[in-house]
Amino acid sequence: MSRIAVGIEYDGSAYAGWQSQPGTVTIQQSVESALSVVAAEPVSLTCAGRTDAGVHAWGQVAHFDTSATRAARSWVLGANSELPKDLSVAWAMPVPAHFHARYSACARTYRYLILNRDVRSALLARRVTWIHQPLDVAAMAQAALALEGEHDFSAFRSSGCQARSPIRHLERLSVHRRADFVVIEATANAFLHHMVRNIAGLLISVGKGEEPPQWATQVLTSKDRRRGAATAPAAGLYLLAVRYPAPFGLPAGWAAEGWVSDRL
Repeated sequence: MSRIAVGIEYDGSAYAGWQSQPGTVTIQQSVESALSVVAAEPVSLTCAGRTDAGVHAWGQVAHFDTSATRAARSWVLGANSELPKDLSVAWAMPVPAHFHARYSACARTYRYLILNRDVRSALLARRVTWIHQPLDVAAMAQAALALEGEHDFSAFRSSGCQARSPIRHLERLSVHRRADFVVIEATANAFLHHMVRNIAGLLISVGKGEEPPQWATQVLTSKDRRRGAATAPAAGLYLLAVRYPAPFGLPAGWAAEGWVSDRL
């Protein structure tokens, strides 16, 4: 039995999230089905981060165990021949038996994309969050600084979050503008359920001038989700990259450091 890691890209618009659920179409069951055809046996995936309905990924990572022997190229091309166009296996490689897509990860990076202009986009309707009011990016960036570091993020977790602890280390939270786009990026050891979308919601409120940048500290220290802003829509959220210890040899940051960063 060998363990294989795969990198997965997807437009999550048509899916009920990552995790398999009866009666719905999910990323997990779609990729498992494709890989099972290549393996000629059932395949079960474990991912780095379970994304919600409508959330996208440039750099999802998952692993599976199999008795099948296939070249890395065969896993990629074989799976993609079975997948719809909004789902793609970007790479595959053998990993040690102790590798775990979720528990071996050092950090995850999410990107939240906002189209900030008067007119909505027909082409990006399900891939960005559109806000027509001008956003003050400097104020948003100031608010973001208050959230960096290790904190109790109870004020930014959903009521259904099942994490044992609300303590997370937010390594980096940046906000910048590129033409009509406002880009929020967050890197942390792990994230609570809806944490990035709740942070984005707060930063959007600050950007609109509804609250001052200092409000971020007040919400954080309150540890009360009811004190924060509305959860930002799923459409703008992307799992950008997952970082692993170098000895595993995975293409760490393959999405974050490629053409995606050059454009958005």
